[in-house]
Amino acid sequence: MGLSQYGARGRALGGQTAEQILAAYFAGSRPGTISPTRAVRVLLVAGYSAPSTAPLVIYGRKGTWGLSTTDAVFPAGAQLRAWRTTATVDGVATTTWRLKVLAADGVTVLYKAVVSGKPVVRPIGAGACLQLKAKPASADTFRGTLTLVLTGGSVSVVNTLGLDDYLRGVVPVEMPPSWPTEALRAQAVAARSYAARRLHPTTGSFDVYDDTRSQVYRGLEGERATTSAIISANPGAVLRYGTGIVNAFFFSTGGGATEDNEYVFVGSGGTVGTPVAYLRGIMDRSADGVPWDASAPYYSWSTSTLTRAQLSTMFNADSRTRVGDLAKLDLRRRGVSGRLYAVVLYGSSGTKTVSADVFRSVYNARRPAGTLPLRSNLFATDPIP
Repeated sequence: MGLSQYGARGRALGGQTAEQILAAYFAGSRPGTISPTRAVRVLLVAGYSAPSTAPLVIYGRKGTWGLSTTDAVFPAGAQLRAWRTTATVDGVATTTWRLKVLAADGVTVLYKAVVSGKPVVRPIGAGACLQLKAKPASADTFRGTLTLVLTGGSVSVVNTLGLDDYLRGVVPVEMPPSWPTEALRAQAVAARSYAARRLHPTTGSFDVYDDTRSQVYRGLEGERATTSAIISANPGAVLRYGTGIVNAFFFSTGGGATEDNEYVFVGSGGTVGTPVAYLRGIMDRSADGVPWDASAPYYSWSTSTLTRAQLSTMFNADSRTRVGDLAKLDLRRRGVSGRLYAVVLYGSSGTKTVSADVFRSVYNARRPAGTLPLRSNLFATDPIP
């Protein structure tokens, strides 16, 4: 649903511009803009325990930095440590959060305090950034501020930065920066629109996740010169439909077709959702019938051969698909792309209708060791001879 990344690549190689690519995948949308410095809050770490033996650690890098709890300015290389202690008095446990800033030698104490709420770590010097040691080394350094959201038992960390600075760490992670420029331009607009739709600055503590629950963000380590230049050349560009910003979903491979949104987001029982005008499925093929995403690694795929007895065992292991001895599958409920949105299972103990996503998740979770998975809902079956 939405923009096919391999489809965008194929279209760009075929001579289409980013504007043409976006118009194909988001019917009726139009170009628009949003402030490129609009703040986006990215959840980097959730529920970090941070006992005194394993504190949360943040380093200031490439310049001076500071804390919202003090006017002091700390040098590059200094580190912040945050941890919790718990004391019990008259049977009541109380958690206290403590901060300490150590010089680059790791010994000299520059600052310490007891804190609560949401202290903010901020870069000050030109080019300064912050390194969060709770993240993998390939994605642990960030532009913007880091807010520590302190609760009784854990701390979460939220990175706040400008929208286009955020995109620098998203676009080359979601689409290879070696791909055609027009595909990357389309990806940048889609990713910016997707994020802009999720901004809610007056509620909650964050707007987006840094992983596939939203879109993948790896901070400074994810940035590449090619995509940063593309983002800078078209600041704040989004897609609009009516008065709103398009909910610009994107995905890797469509198998030659995209789907209507109501056949993608369905209920567990296979009930169909509400149509969105700009999220219409299309046959994603060139004029000569060749799929634009035909070069994708999983443009086509197959599973392993399984017997009816094996299928019965697999689906009986989950209450949602348990029908006893499996007799047949009804695979006729399909959207415009040919993808299943619901599957009916018939068996010796009854009949059940589930969404295709539920069917696929049970299949993949319960399939015998060594057999291949269902990679999407665009599949059919062949009888065993």
